[in-house]
Amino acid sequence: MPTEESKKRYSSADLLEFKELILKKLDSARKELEYARGVLKRKDGNGSEPEGLPGNMKPLEDSMDTLEKEQLSQLASHHQKFIDNLELALERIRMGTYGICVDTGELIPKERLRLVPHTLHSIRAKLEKD
Repeated sequence: MPTEESKKRYSSADLLEFKELILKKLDSARKELEYARGVLKRKDGNGSEPEGLPGNMKPLEDSMDTLEKEQLSQLASHHQKFIDNLELALERIRMGTYGICVDTGELIPKERLRLVPHTLHSIRAKLEKD
């Protein structure tokens, strides 16, 4: 019986397991992206000044709002990139190339794929790049 390292592709059952994992992560990431975008939208639409705020406090509040918007925007961007990568992983499953390191041609260990299901690189290849 071939070992995981000597196999060239994952079985249909393995690919189904990874597909289910990716779909769960995709659903969660889409919800988080939707939440971040919703918060950003509310912040963009809320331009009113709070009552009783001293004039010299307004620039500080504006700076804090700007920082928070930037952080939310970065978070939304991160989620979008993660979603894109997960969708590409689903495409690799459909094409039958999922789990194959693009650098070495070896199978990426299942443990790594379970932790980082969108990865294109084995640990060995990643360490050699860094």
